[in-house]
Amino acid sequence: MQNIDEPIFETKAFKLNKLEESLSKKARELGIKKFANRAFKYDDDAVFPIENYKDLYKEGFLGICIPKSQGGLGAGFRGYALAAAEIGRYCGATALTWNMHVCSTLWTGILADDLKMPKKMQETHNKKRSMHYKRIIKEGAIYSQPFSEGGGGAAGATPFLTNAQPTKNGWIVNGKKIFASLSGHASYYGILCTEKKPDELSSQKDTLYLAIPAEAEGVSVQGEWNPLGMRGTISKTLIFKDVFVPKNSALMPKGKYYEAAKRWPHMFLTLSPTYVGLAQAAIDFTIKYLRGELPNTPPIKRRMYATKQLTVAEMQIQMENIKTIWFQSISEARVDPSPQQIKRAYATQYTVMEGAHKIAQLAIRTCGGQAMLKSLSLERIFRDSRCGSLMLPWTAEICLDRIGKTSLYNFGEKD
Repeated sequence: MQNIDEPIFETKAFKLNKLEESLSKKARELGIKKFANRAFKYDDDAVFPIENYKDLYKEGFLGICIPKSQGGLGAGFRGYALAAAEIGRYCGATALTWNMHVCSTLWTGILADDLKMPKKMQETHNKKRSMHYKRIIKEGAIYSQPFSEGGGGAAGATPFLTNAQPTKNGWIVNGKKIFASLSGHASYYGILCTEKKPDELSSQKDTLYLAIPAEAEGVSVQGEWNPLGMRGTISKTLIFKDVFVPKNSALMPKGKYYEAAKRWPHMFLTLSPTYVGLAQAAIDFTIKYLRGELPNTPPIKRRMYATKQLTVAEMQIQMENIKTIWFQSISEARVDPSPQQIKRAYATQYTVMEGAHKIAQLAIRTCGGQAMLKSLSLERIFRDSRCGSLMLPWTAEICLDRIGKTSLYNFGEKD
């Protein structure tokens, strides 16, 4: 009988509610029993984790943030993040792509409702999102969340280059998304694009969030996918050439994504759970390896050496630092957070993304040369953990820049 790993976040210590505890446990069991054994294949062959998504659907996890009244599991922001960390512990690519899917329900659900729309707008939005939720619950539809384009749009600095020309019944979309996770494997692409206005300069306030069917005419997937890490995400380039998108495909009302990005900034922290899980995975590997308990390796104990004990202690301390700031940030995620909470969110993103890789580095150093073998999971964890700091919209550099500026300048100040 397979042992169940201890949770990353203990229920009593972190005061989890019953749903959070249940979802975390279910995610951990899926990871141990199913995802961990498949992770090597997805990474080695750079193939999408299709089998894992079948399991996610079977367990209801595709609808984790869909309300129970509409067939989902009814998790909040924190409940989702805790489950995602456990999944990232066993397969980073699955957790990261699952995040892209869950955002389509999280953003259209909890976040949108916090923005307090006018009654008519809210009713129309409820009707549209129910259609999307039904596809997920009844059909197992998978939604993606491609951001990057190569410009400043994904970082929030400029309007998105992908544009939508209004028509009588919808929009005509043209553009591309690079590093578009789930390319060729999502049922719908949740595209952020800029609505074109005749004779007017584009604005970030004109951002639209549209669900484009993968089989729609004019949608194509291009390029190869052979990266350093997160190889199972299949983040190829998406091309949109005169793609017609009907009005009922809007995932949020016009202008609401822009408002959410300003008023619900923790929405951009949803990449971080994967890397909390990867950090824990590096520690799990190291402890099992040094105790002589790692599967498919000789049962040789290496725990008696002081140098290894000290390194493990350093890893554990870094992990506790990550867990503390991360749990605080996901617990205080809300509409209209304080400036201190926003600054802490940037610090959290930086701490998690950089810290996960530092822990993986220490793991390889203390486990030694054998840990570099591709037949063992630590080598994959090390490569996957390096990717987090590079991911928009909050790269490590963007986080540092915003923390520094908001610390030294009050709103409206300039030199």
